[in-house]
Amino acid sequence: MSSHAASAPAALSAAPASTAPAAVKALTLGLAGIALTALGLFVSGAKVVAHSWLVGVTYWTAIAIGMLLLVLIHHIFDASWSTVIRRQFEHGLAAFKWLGLLFLPLLLASFLYDRDLIWPWLDLNHEMHGGHTVGHDPLYLKKAAFLNPGMLLGITIAFFASWIWLSSRLRRASFTQDQDGSLGWTRHNRVTAAIGLPIAALTLTFAAIYWIKSLEYHWFSTMYGVWFFANCVRGALSFGVIIMVWLWQRGDYRGILNTNHFHSIGLLMLAFTVFWAYVTFSQYFLIWNANVPEETFWYNLREINHDGASNQWKWIGIFGILFGHFFIPFFFLLSYRFKITPHILRRIAIWILAIILLDLCYNIMPALKDSHGDALPLLSLNLVWILSSVVGVGGVCGWAYLRSFGTAKLIPICDPRIGESLTHHE
Repeated sequence: MSSHAASAPAALSAAPASTAPAAVKALTLGLAGIALTALGLFVSGAKVVAHSWLVGVTYWTAIAIGMLLLVLIHHIFDASWSTVIRRQFEHGLAAFKWLGLLFLPLLLASFLYDRDLIWPWLDLNHEMHGGHTVGHDPLYLKKAAFLNPGMLLGITIAFFASWIWLSSRLRRASFTQDQDGSLGWTRHNRVTAAIGLPIAALTLTFAAIYWIKSLEYHWFSTMYGVWFFANCVRGALSFGVIIMVWLWQRGDYRGILNTNHFHSIGLLMLAFTVFWAYVTFSQYFLIWNANVPEETFWYNLREINHDGASNQWKWIGIFGILFGHFFIPFFFLLSYRFKITPHILRRIAIWILAIILLDLCYNIMPALKDSHGDALPLLSLNLVWILSSVVGVGGVCGWAYLRSFGTAKLIPICDPRIGESLTHHE
């Protein structure tokens, strides 16, 4: 075993405490959420449930992508402070194969049940405003090489295949290093990171465009992939805080995590809060300033109805997205005391995760419209299926994480930077 392992407490040579009971509970909760969502098919119809399921799968996929990015960034920068928490993100990567499986019903339903179920461009007979169909829409014809059934199926498979492949390489190298102590695995993961970062950046961008933005394919934004990236990383950092505090309270991380670890991850949460605000404001300001109908309609749909009256989405955008996504976490994360106090930082993390979900709803659910072309409200029965979808997919992801948790050491005890990480200081 590498001499670096001596830097870690001797107790860490043992396997972490069992999480099997928690895994069973997570899976049970997930299956219950899936069952409740399926019930929604008979109550609200397939279209509403399909969009709600898209919210749930996309939400947890975004968090998993964020974890993948953080592991890749850790290796490419040869970071030291994050070594002790990297292992928890590696366990989180175990969810990708299940997320791919959970995304499959959306594809099957869209191809086999109703082409107009989620993405209108799958059905060339879908009637647009003005009476013409998708198949005769000039804007669609310009994008048809990109927006077509074969590309949707092929590129979605490619997304998950690339994420699963990168995750497998990172996890295998990290877990094996615990056993043989070889520094070659560290070099292996740096190579993976160099290859993986461009792949991850491109796939998450195209995933956001294909799965979410193309719900209203007339609209376009050059910053949409960056918006999704910001939410991915913010979600992963916030979920990482919840895991850190859970393990610290459980006793696993006692003597391993110190104040500076919490402070460092809190600083990253603050940085990406500002970054998200910059990207989102820039997108809104550029579209508002240009005042081009092909762009402004997306925001108009989320502010007013056909009769000019304000709708629910306007207030969600102002109070939920603007204040909830930026001002509230920004001002709390400015505080040094809040960043180093575990239970306060966890509350901020939970808030951010809730607002990221609201942000995804803001981007996805207004694609559901009534007979007047107005976006259906969020605060209705539809919210039940959104929450049940998030719980259902989240329970399966939690089960995947907890199953993986017991297969490796709590921290990478043979990583060459483990000593620096255990003594991390500002």
